[in-house]
Amino acid sequence: MKAERDDDCSARDGSPWWQSAVIYEIALISFQDSDADGKGDLTGLMSRIDYLKWLGVDAIWLTPIYKSPFRDLGYDISDYRAIDPAFGSLDEFDKLLAALHQAGIRLILDLVPNHTADDHEWFVESRSSPSSAKADWYIWADAAENGGPPNNWLSRFGGSAWEWCEARRQYYYHSFLVEQPDLNWRNPQVRSAIADVMRFWLDRGVDGFRVDASAVLIKDAHLRDNPANPDAQGKPPPQRQTPVFTDDRPETMQCIEFIRSVIDEYPERLLCGEVQGKTDRIGHFYGTERPRLHLPLNFALLDAPWNALSLQAAIDAYFNALPDGAWPVWVIGGHDKPRIASKIGEAQLRVLAMLLMTLRGTPFIYMGDEIGRKRVPIPPDQVQDPFERLVPGYGLCRDPERAPMRWDDTANGGFSDGRPWLPLDPAGSTNVTAQQNDDSSILMLFRALLRLRREHACLREGDYHPLRSQNDILAFERVYEGHHMLIVLNIADEPRKWPSQVSGRVLLSTHLDRASGALAAASVLLRGNEGVILSRSIPGSFV
Repeated sequence: MKAERDDDCSARDGSPWWQSAVIYEIALISFQDSDADGKGDLTGLMSRIDYLKWLGVDAIWLTPIYKSPFRDLGYDISDYRAIDPAFGSLDEFDKLLAALHQAGIRLILDLVPNHTADDHEWFVESRSSPSSAKADWYIWADAAENGGPPNNWLSRFGGSAWEWCEARRQYYYHSFLVEQPDLNWRNPQVRSAIADVMRFWLDRGVDGFRVDASAVLIKDAHLRDNPANPDAQGKPPPQRQTPVFTDDRPETMQCIEFIRSVIDEYPERLLCGEVQGKTDRIGHFYGTERPRLHLPLNFALLDAPWNALSLQAAIDAYFNALPDGAWPVWVIGGHDKPRIASKIGEAQLRVLAMLLMTLRGTPFIYMGDEIGRKRVPIPPDQVQDPFERLVPGYGLCRDPERAPMRWDDTANGGFSDGRPWLPLDPAGSTNVTAQQNDDSSILMLFRALLRLRREHACLREGDYHPLRSQNDILAFERVYEGHHMLIVLNIADEPRKWPSQVSGRVLLSTHLDRASGALAAASVLLRGNEGVILSRSIPGSFV
């Protein structure tokens, strides 16, 4: 149903664009193919701009599109200033960026400052000789006394994080694949080179970056061994250490501050980033006297147990961890995260969609979340993810999240005229076209929620007032200049009653079938898996 605009809820002037934006992550290789090679590309994305505009997203974030051997979804970069030929050309990129901006959609690129591919010209020179001009651009160390690796550090993809280089007679460090050597961020020349890369894309007009692996940019200068993880039972080998000396070192924050200083040379550009650690660490990444990330990505909704009390606690803990003036951010999916629909089911995904779009903060969604997409089964002989190939048997494969979008019910889902690089979910599965033709679909719910958020400043900028969750109902208020909205979300699949007497106006139900209209002094009966947004424009709370 069409949301009504509240004239008394106009947006405040001067707030950064990302505070009111909904950001949509796209793995370009899996979005839309235009040349029948089975891989998505820039021209394919260009053809889907109308869909993004119809959905109502304000910005897209692309996983890496740079030249790459593509061993790890393009996070192994051979040339930061070139588009991979499988995706297109710089000219096609410029045309895409202009078309997105014309449609009112901003573009965020992935920045991968921690490592390069081993065929990057920087590493080729660095490994050639200990006296080369870039000898210190990567992390090199002599062998231990026994000739083995310098210490016990482990790669996230299994085995030692050190690889022998015969040309230099030294080991180099790789946090991830052997073919992804880590840059030495203690070297000011490296920092300057990454800054130049950023300016190259910012000068072309991109609207910001998402920083990959931002918490591991610096490693311990003394190369001290990591201690054993006391909770390692049943965990994959890379998690059998506590990465005290390789992850989230204090000096890493200086690196992020440097990256932010480059972003701040350009007006209205966003810096968001992948961080790690528990919720109480997230404030660390915003910065204090020296700013760091605008939006450290927060996966609390994705990681929390799915019940009203746990969600209430996760939301409260996150808000309490934010520094004064920090803007919240909520993420429900991504190219590295299991599909939330596979965890909670489509019925509760509708509830999560309403929660995401009504909490204070910037929402991030991942392509396919809006159609309730679940993990796609990948036959063992078609696995592409190096995580699963190198550390098998622990459920670490990320291919089920990265499988191509299904746009329609044809054999290749409208994604490609060739064989897709990864299998799609079976024909008959959820797809965009079918859901666009179904007024009650989850896609139509996402679209209605994005429209409602855009039309009501109370949802974009209002204060968050928690209410006590009870009877399997998660509830809170948003308040803006005397305007109140009540959000009540039934986390159970059976009917539940919100006990307080409320009056106001029904704006939206996750079932998309409640008529908009007055609700006077009555308790709210929620059906199973239903969320409702109620509004009133007079002073005073709902409860």
